[in-house]
Amino acid sequence: MGNHVAIRTRSQECPEDERQQDHKQHRDSGDSPSFHAQTVPTRPLPGGSPPPKGQRAPTCPEPAGSVAPMTDDHHPGEQEPDEQEPGPASPTRRRVLIGLGLGAASLGMLRRLPTGRNTTPRSSAGPHPTTTSAASATSSTTTPERPVPDVPPVLDGSLAIVDDGHVHDVVISGGRVIDPDSRFDAVAHVGIDGDTITRISLDPLAGATTVDAGGLVVSPGFIDILSYPPNGYGEWFKVADGVTTNLCLHGIDDTMADFLTRGDRNEPPVNYGGATDQYEHRKALGANIGYATEAQIADLVALAEVDVLAGAVGIHEQPEYVIGVTFEEMLAHGRVAARLGVPLCLHLRHSRIDPPSIQEEGIDEAVRVARETGCRIHIEHINSAGGTGRMVEAITQVDAARAEGLSITACVYPYTFWATYAASARFDDFQAKYGIGYGDLQVANTPNRLTEATFRKARSDNLLTAAFAMSEEDITDALAAPWMMIGSDAILTISHNNHPRSTGCFSRLLGVYVRERGVLDLSDALGRMTILPARMLGDISPAMARRGRIQAGAAADVTIFDPATVVDRSSIADTGVESAGIRHVLVGGRFVRRDGANDQDVRPGIPILRGDT
Repeated sequence: MGNHVAIRTRSQECPEDERQQDHKQHRDSGDSPSFHAQTVPTRPLPGGSPPPKGQRAPTCPEPAGSVAPMTDDHHPGEQEPDEQEPGPASPTRRRVLIGLGLGAASLGMLRRLPTGRNTTPRSSAGPHPTTTSAASATSSTTTPERPVPDVPPVLDGSLAIVDDGHVHDVVISGGRVIDPDSRFDAVAHVGIDGDTITRISLDPLAGATTVDAGGLVVSPGFIDILSYPPNGYGEWFKVADGVTTNLCLHGIDDTMADFLTRGDRNEPPVNYGGATDQYEHRKALGANIGYATEAQIADLVALAEVDVLAGAVGIHEQPEYVIGVTFEEMLAHGRVAARLGVPLCLHLRHSRIDPPSIQEEGIDEAVRVARETGCRIHIEHINSAGGTGRMVEAITQVDAARAEGLSITACVYPYTFWATYAASARFDDFQAKYGIGYGDLQVANTPNRLTEATFRKARSDNLLTAAFAMSEEDITDALAAPWMMIGSDAILTISHNNHPRSTGCFSRLLGVYVRERGVLDLSDALGRMTILPARMLGDISPAMARRGRIQAGAAADVTIFDPATVVDRSSIADTGVESAGIRHVLVGGRFVRRDGANDQDVRPGIPILRGDT
């Protein structure tokens, strides 16, 4: 157990949100992917350049035929008043689209995550999941529920211990154990030995250390599928938010070898891994955000392959910021991703809402890459790029592609505002792009909305600035898709000039969207932050194949929380606040958080690698 110590601050910082460190380092040199003064060379590759500003690219026709349900392929306190502001989505349009058959086209249940058994009083472990999920509420087709198992689940029987006289290293006693993979949901006892869950029993177990989890939920440790590299500071706020695995699918800012060396030196408390970043390779080759030559694209693909073979679990591209990325370049990375079995992780080309269909063109581009290369596609933060004000259409497109047999996933963060650096090209003509004004902007970790004058100052200083450009319907419509995962797209830095999703993303989902609003049932919500990301990467990473589960033989990454109090407490005005209700967190069988306090002397995180190379 180690002593509880105060959170230490360190000077080391890493990229966060839309490549924080890179913006700071390169805003004067002009090679940042979102530097607003950057221009693009006029020599694009034939047939693949983005359309000129103000013009739209042709769309690919939607596949014909009806869409059938598929199998899985795979927050507390009240919101800040500002976070309640309506965004640009049209409720009337949304109702009409749903009435025209969204369910049949897109939101058929793949396989709903567990709803649980009524085995625990509501007063002690919170309300039990309902039998209706957000997905079924908007779908005209559902698949039958699997029965809730009575027998505790086993992942690997060779690692299970069945000796009733065995004394486990750690026992988590009497909590409501929820395993979204098997749908097991019961008051039970969890035995841990070393870094492995070795037994789940309906009868009490003996342990050298026992944690009374009565009235609490015992869940697989949360997996942040869309984060940034550990920086010695922000990952402790992740721990307080229940995260045990921090995956930087928004891109690692080093070579994979350097990333692993740094991780070994810093000893993070959470597991860590990520995607190789195409923009970092472009900088190394001198292409920056411009058009790459055929020779440079060949070099980019070779660099990506080196990093994937060194353990990267994905390849990241961000064509909205790296505006010289052509469709041919995306195909080239898609081919190597397909050959090596990793996802191509995309910050889509379009986030603006004008013209209305432009975000659909961004999703269509991603679908075409999947179709032509056979690679997996993961769409990053679909609520802020791809589905802003158009989430029903976005989900329809993705579901149609999945019904076609393409492997496409996406994630969302449960906030109605995005954030990036004020010098970013994303803020050029932002009023027309997003239908918002200066009063809808706020510099992170400050209390006031902006004016034209203060926005100019924020742009000059290149401060991380939030834009209240989304609606609650964007979030709830996204969560209606049963394949939708949760990803924070952030990690807190010492400056605290960050989005509050860096500290409260997962607790917010549980506190606001499960307990307060009932958008998701508890087991469904847990599945989106545990088993879905584990399945997404489990076939390429043996370490991930053991995570996202509470099963005998699984890795002992466990989050224990109070369902009655769990919620985010950070806001855009005060980002560096720990979430409430996360009582205990174990990583690899060791307590990194105990009785509501982090233990910074315990740092058991391991790298999550492709093939565990």
